Amino acid sequence: MSEIIAIVGRPNVGKSTFFNRLIGEKKAIIDNISGVTRDRIYGNSHWNGKNFTVIDTGGFVKNSDDIFEKAIREQVHIAIDEADIIIFMVDVTTGITDLDEQMANILRRQSKKVFVAVNKVDNNSRMLMANEFWSLGFDNTFFLSSMNGSGSGELLDAISEFLPEPDPNEKKLEIPKISIIGQPNVGKSSLTNALIGEDRNIVTDIAGTTRDSINSYYNKFGKEFYLVDTAGIRKKAKVHENLEFYSVLRAIRAMEESDVVLLLIDASTGLESQDLSIFSLAAKRNKGIVILVNKWDLIEDKETNTARDFEKKLKNKLAPFNDVPVLFISVLEKQRIHKAMDIAIEVYENRQRKISTSKLNEIMQEEIQRIPPPSHRGKFIKIKYIMQLPMPYPSFVFFCNYPDHVKDNYKNFLRNKLREHFNFKGVPISIFFRSKN
Repeated sequence: MSEIIAIVGRPNVGKSTFFNRLIGEKKAIIDNISGVTRDRIYGNSHWNGKNFTVIDTGGFVKNSDDIFEKAIREQVHIAIDEADIIIFMVDVTTGITDLDEQMANILRRQSKKVFVAVNKVDNNSRMLMANEFWSLGFDNTFFLSSMNGSGSGELLDAISEFLPEPDPNEKKLEIPKISIIGQPNVGKSSLTNALIGEDRNIVTDIAGTTRDSINSYYNKFGKEFYLVDTAGIRKKAKVHENLEFYSVLRAIRAMEESDVVLLLIDASTGLESQDLSIFSLAAKRNKGIVILVNKWDLIEDKETNTARDFEKKLKNKLAPFNDVPVLFISVLEKQRIHKAMDIAIEVYENRQRKISTSKLNEIMQEEIQRIPPPSHRGKFIKIKYIMQLPMPYPSFVFFCNYPDHVKDNYKNFLRNKLREHFNFKGVPISIFFRSKN
């Protein structure tokens, strides 16, 4: 399972720049104005063969009455609490400030592994100045420049020693692992209890009842799988945004080991922005996805087309990946909950599906000849052949003469044709282009 690493520190020390370097893309906004990073940003990274999730947090300002700085401070505390490893970033050009000392005091009380990253050390003079930060009392102190990358490798080498080694001898269970994710109070624990047939999880109307992810083994009615209730949201604060932050952190943890994700949403609120964030996280991790609309029994004045219109509106929000099963259920009334598991297992089987190279080329080459890829600056792109990669999820490589010039809209066209001819419903499809003259 991917470990979570949080980057914390006061404003303008270079946290977002370092975050962007770790994930390999410019995802975090960078500016020298305090408070630019208000929302937490998540990304995937890897080093020395080990994968981990990185969180970029806002600048920590203690005891400030500013509404944004107060909200950021609460989020930083949550990140520290939930992370497995913490990178404490400071700025060599300003030396140790009062805010650095305050943050250091907080981190010293943690049992987590803390790595101090002294940033902006990009010349010999600053290398000497950086030694001041040893006085903060942390053994793992590293000098680096997040702008040009110098020193980053040494820090990541040290961090990777504390990340779990992938076990090459570990045998993968051949039964699906299905996780239930969603916002607070949508019925995740109730769904687990209803399926298992016992009060396996505590259920209340207080957001944060389920503290940890709970695994349940299911073997009934000819079906066998592991079910994970991922709620794990602490009643840490009354701020709704903080509760959502917990839900995302815990969902990330559960997703890493899951084959299929059941995204539970409330029929009365529909698909909200936080649901879309969780959906996006699952899709980026190439997990099978099923959307369950809970509390459908509470919707009044339902007409013949109410469910159809609801589903259409929902799928419009999910575009371009909208080939996702949607099922309307009631956990309280136990309506269609077993149907939900039937669909989840179908999606699991779709995710495992392998297509022979001959069949793949026979069908897809016909589609490519019918609608060839657009030319690029007078250069005609010719796709020679296609093959499926040996991955645990649908992943295909297209060999062509100009792989860098295939446009995104044509990539979406190819994905749609793969879905049209082969059943990959509920599963993201990864496609790559490689050079072949």
